[in-house]
Amino acid sequence: MEPSMATSGRASFCPLSVKGLVGQSEWSKHFPDCGGTSQSPVDVVTTQTKYDSSLIPLTPLGYSQHGNKPFTLYNNGHTVVIEMPEWMGLGGLPWLFTAVQLHLHWGSGAGPRGGSEHTINGLSADAELHVVHYNSELYPNMSTAMTQKDGLAVLGILIVTGKETNPAFNNILNYLSRIRHADQKVLIPGFDVQSLLPKDLGRYYRYNGSLTTPPCYQSVIWTLFHERVQISQAQLLKMETILYSSKAEEHDRMPLQDNYRTTQLLNHRVIFTSFSAESGQELSPGEVTAVVIGVMCGCVGLAVIVRFIVKTIRFFTLLHHETVVVNSSTSSWDVLLSNRPAPVPRMKEPETANEKRQDMALNSTSEAEKKEEPSPSPQTDS
Repeated sequence: MEPSMATSGRASFCPLSVKGLVGQSEWSKHFPDCGGTSQSPVDVVTTQTKYDSSLIPLTPLGYSQHGNKPFTLYNNGHTVVIEMPEWMGLGGLPWLFTAVQLHLHWGSGAGPRGGSEHTINGLSADAELHVVHYNSELYPNMSTAMTQKDGLAVLGILIVTGKETNPAFNNILNYLSRIRHADQKVLIPGFDVQSLLPKDLGRYYRYNGSLTTPPCYQSVIWTLFHERVQISQAQLLKMETILYSSKAEEHDRMPLQDNYRTTQLLNHRVIFTSFSAESGQELSPGEVTAVVIGVMCGCVGLAVIVRFIVKTIRFFTLLHHETVVVNSSTSSWDVLLSNRPAPVPRMKEPETANEKRQDMALNSTSEAEKKEEPSPSPQTDS
């Protein structure tokens, strides 16, 4: 972190052992606080952090109220700075903090390490954004506040690269060509500073540390957001290659690269987190949405499978029932006509039986006729 209001002059920050400047290992000889026990940046080992339920989401104040007033973009020789208007501030801390400036740290594109100052579990990001505030509730100005233990509050945003361009960062990067050399300034259109921040301001790491540039005052309440911000590879390339740490009139142009400080020892400090892995709050809103959608899709898929199984069972049950009915009912031949047996021909009755029936019929007829014939009358003599 580099507060330009307090550390004017290029000699105050020296990321590399270059001409006329002292290297980081020599800082403590010239600035005693740089050898203190509460220095920044640090490596955040997530398994050693401690959850603090009192840490509430931070609230940017006035970040979007840029109006028509332009911002000042400045190359101070070791980073690019935007001076922020005094009506911008930060809530969610024990005191009210007023915004001062924001600036960036980056690498050179060479080697495996990125350009961020803070690292998480030993891994660095490609760049890092710092937004600096001072405790305006207790102190009259930045110069006074920066020497006090609770004087400053800095937001740390880790930056990674991806395929998509981040329009918010173009509000800065598109004007870097106008301040290529140290001590050059330019007015740029005002923009919504909050658009540079991650969307999730509720999950972060909190610890007490220092400025990451000389004089390394140990006066910073650090907030390092868990969610990274993404820019494109082309945007990172602009950051790494356009600027110089040398002045325009100097013949030897010195690229402004690798302007980050290496991580410092914690020295028994505790890094607190605003989110708890056990409570499930470790997931970001986007991750929660993805999980919810995944669960819903899983439930729908399971329901489809269960319905298919139930319908299959019903089908085979019905088929078995119809088979049983066909085998046990004569009417079921109407269903399975091909299995209907041929009609059985009737057998002729025996002839003797027919003759007996005919004799009985004739006999009965003869007897009836006999009964109907009148009896003969008796004859008389003449």
